[in-house]
Amino acid sequence: MFFADPVAAFRHLRTQLVPGARFDLAVWGPPRDNVWMMAVMGVIRAHVEVPPATPRAPGPFAFEDIDYLRDLLADAGFARVDIDDWRGDQAIGGPGRTALSFAPTYSMYPEYARNTHTRWVAGRRRDDFGIDVDAAVALIDAEQPDVVFLTSPNNPTGTALDPAHTRAVLDAAPGMVVVDEAYAEFRRAGTPSALELLADHGRLIVTRTMSKAFALAGGRLGYLAAHADVVDALRIVRLPYHLSSVTQATALAALRHTDELLANVDALRVERDRTAERLRGLGLTVADSDANFVLFGTFEDRHATWQALVDRGVLIRETGPLGWLRVSIGTPSEMDAFFTALQEVIA
Repeated sequence: MFFADPVAAFRHLRTQLVPGARFDLAVWGPPRDNVWMMAVMGVIRAHVEVPPATPRAPGPFAFEDIDYLRDLLADAGFARVDIDDWRGDQAIGGPGRTALSFAPTYSMYPEYARNTHTRWVAGRRRDDFGIDVDAAVALIDAEQPDVVFLTSPNNPTGTALDPAHTRAVLDAAPGMVVVDEAYAEFRRAGTPSALELLADHGRLIVTRTMSKAFALAGGRLGYLAAHADVVDALRIVRLPYHLSSVTQATALAALRHTDELLANVDALRVERDRTAERLRGLGLTVADSDANFVLFGTFEDRHATWQALVDRGVLIRETGPLGWLRVSIGTPSEMDAFFTALQEVIA
């Protein structure tokens, strides 16, 4: 059933609150009207059976004021609905919201925050690029973020999170905690995943991608694991047609051949660890890595070092903290070529 006005939709909704009732509602109007319409569906899900719905209005979704929803409900004849505790399970960015992480980390996080008008707060990592858990908890307590982003293994440093630190952040955070495990398949043996914490933490989201270990970056396919209620909330604001049928078919084909596609991961881990030791043997500082790259330094003029390697036919990444460079792990012969060039540059 379609309504042009959210209050009219809510009024109809109130008449249908019969145990076991099933219905589908959509609202055309400002984006936040659509989002709040879907929010009400989530609130009453415990009372009636509601099929998943997708907002029909384009544009950004802003969660500006919980009282706005209450006013609409009151106009429609609903009694007061207590949804304060439910806010944390909505899509988590937007005006009036705060996102927090710990730098250096994935460079796109602040861009995502800017694009969604979300306030961005960045704490600092330790010198070894791990999380200073006491400082992290203090920052979370001061800023009260709606979402905390943790990256394990971290990009661009390759650093894996200590599970105890992840738990501490989960205990301290008032909102959602997202652990980005894009490079998880490259972890060293015995390095745990945040997936192990999902059963005990309903506000945890673990994200992964097929771009790295599956070498499917062109597919632009990522996925997440979270509590079912969190997944339902995220469906509210996902873009329509966000995943093409070609991408889905490609991903399914890749999953059918997981063993073959991941066959090189073990060899890459060995080459990564060998690369780290060779770099240390040259007197360089190397960050411990559980990813498919190694961050090393430090250089007084890293751009000059990067350019000198390019001039010798070797392209690596000029990224991360000042003074550091990052090399992706290739075949043994490719890594030998890298070391030959690097030794010439730093001699």
